[in-house]
Amino acid sequence: YLARKFFYLWTKKTFGRVLPSKARCFYGRKVLQKAFGEWKEQWTVCRERKLSFGADNHYRVLLLNLIFKAWKAYAWQQQRKRNKYYVAASHAKKQTMLRTWQRWLVYVDVQRTKHGMQSVALAFRERSCLRISWAVWRRQHYQKCTGHKMNILALQHWAQSLQFRAWLQWRELYLYNQDEKQKETRAVTHHQHWELRRCMGAWLGFLNLLRVKKHQNEMAQEFHQSRTLQRCFSDWRLSWECRRGMHAHQRDLEKQAARIALWRVFVHWKHYVLLCMEEAQQRELAEKHYKYHLLVRALLCGRWKELW
Repeated sequence: YLARKFFYLWTKKTFGRVLPSKARCFYGRKVLQKAFGEWKEQWTVCRERKLSFGADNHYRVLLLNLIFKAWKAYAWQQQRKRNKYYVAASHAKKQTMLRTWQRWLVYVDVQRTKHGMQSVALAFRERSCLRISWAVWRRQHYQKCTGHKMNILALQHWAQSLQFRAWLQWRELYLYNQDEKQKETRAVTHHQHWELRRCMGAWLGFLNLLRVKKHQNEMAQEFHQSRTLQRCFSDWRLSWECRRGMHAHQRDLEKQAARIALWRVFVHWKHYVLLCMEEAQQRELAEKHYKYHLLVRALLCGRWKELW
């Protein structure tokens, strides 16, 4: 009991009011608080990054849905226009046949003597009408095709500009995060050096004042150095793992961007092939319609000659 009492008196006179055990507990608590604060900041940064990536993906999906809906509406509109054009062509054909038949009856009843001259005039008039209508139809078809190609090019340019702006924004955010991380690491290293310098000065002062307890001070110094090295090694290991995770994440993002670009190129190429097939089918239908019209005209002319 007396030895413990004198030991407590000696520790109070040597170290002051604060005991070394309490100082070590307080130092460990502060180190844990700082480590928890840094981990919390890293966790919030990772969560915000995940949310930003999710928002970018949602925005891309929304843009693709809007483009698909617009293309679908445009396809339905073109289909309705084609149906109306076919109905109008059939109606015009019937009306033309009716008018020609009525005029032929009037012509047979009124002027039988001038059949040769009027048949030649009618044939010339029909050929000129067909030539004019064919030229007008070709001009309108060329204008529609050029307008459709211009719309496709405008959509491609708009999608590329959106992708380039999103990439620029991501690059700026990534550079800003890298600068912030470098500043944080510099601040942590500066704080560590300052703590090491302060502890070393205190240790030297304590060594000069208490030469009698040289062996105990050497043991305390070795313990302190081992703890400092362990803490520095743990901090370096954590920073190295964070950097490795960031590099791996960046490589995954680059691969994903390359896959998205390839998929978009394939979609555009597929759409272009479908448009070329539709254009070829329209041309074939137009040529068949023109040949069929010429055949009907030739058959009608031959029947008129047989009647006369």
